[in-house]
Amino acid sequence: MSSRDPVTSQLSAQKSQQPGGSTATASNGMPVDTLTASLTAGPLGPIVLKDFTLLDHLAAFDRERIPERVVHAKGAGGFGYFEVTSTSFTKYCKAKMFSTLGKRTPLALRFSTVGGESGSADSVRDPRGFAVKFYTEEGNWDLVGNNTPIFFIRDPILFPSFIHTQKRNPATHCKDADMMWDFISLRPETTHQVSFLFSDRGLPDGYRHLNGYGSHTFKTVNAAGDAFYVKWHFKTDQGIRNLTVDEADKIASSDPDYAIRDLYNAIANKEFPSWTLYVQVMTFEQAKTVPFHPFDVTKVRTSRAFPPTFFHTLSHTLSPHFVQRSGPTPRSPSWRLGA
Repeated sequence: MSSRDPVTSQLSAQKSQQPGGSTATASNGMPVDTLTASLTAGPLGPIVLKDFTLLDHLAAFDRERIPERVVHAKGAGGFGYFEVTSTSFTKYCKAKMFSTLGKRTPLALRFSTVGGESGSADSVRDPRGFAVKFYTEEGNWDLVGNNTPIFFIRDPILFPSFIHTQKRNPATHCKDADMMWDFISLRPETTHQVSFLFSDRGLPDGYRHLNGYGSHTFKTVNAAGDAFYVKWHFKTDQGIRNLTVDEADKIASSDPDYAIRDLYNAIANKEFPSWTLYVQVMTFEQAKTVPFHPFDVTKVRTSRAFPPTFFHTLSHTLSPHFVQRSGPTPRSPSWRLGA
């Protein structure tokens, strides 16, 4: 039916890919006869304790929920590749994943909202997480960031207090605007990020139309042992697109999973999103002369002083059934890619 999108049709699509059906198994891999009836002592007797299939099935059910993250609880993502389109970055970094023109490195990319619970709406005014795991030949590299180049605080000891203001008041179990604005008004370093959050980019239109930033300053080292301070910028090739306040409110009530649905459907329809990597490079000598601390995450390096340089492309060409809530456990680089 033409009115059904890939998200709505996922179960029927999976069935069509397994025309012969599949075998249900217990946790030990043993095929099970049925998952529709328990073993009893006779037709009218009690359910018996030796019913391994029943006990195994219930044990798995009791443990199938992953504890919710404190932040970034709700998200979506998938698997793709990072392609080297210029080898000029080898001047600044000796990692092998940047070494050869056309080289592809498998990756996982996860987007998320930040403050809300796992059942919250995708269209709320909130930063968006942008976390990349590169499965390189030298090991897994995690680059965790947001869709903003800055953050609210510079001292990590303030992080628990700040996040508490984004959660529920423990006395009322309701969101409390006084908590947030009390913190913001007492910490002037939050002004930059708050200004970003309450701009148009505080309401991104899904996950495909936003940039990603490492936010922090990172150090890279080239083959000669020279070190540099860099910032990572992943610019969306789909273009920036945001929602109005009215659109976001309407979507929150009509389709709270809007961003997840949009990403899944785009991948299923082979409209693969991609991002282009730009890097801001700062030398140690330049770091001594900038008018702010070079590691201050509440500040940006101006494009005039440190122009972002294009280096590589990150493509999100993913099989849609890989769109999931990614866990923090490192995975093998042998995941198969879509397209």
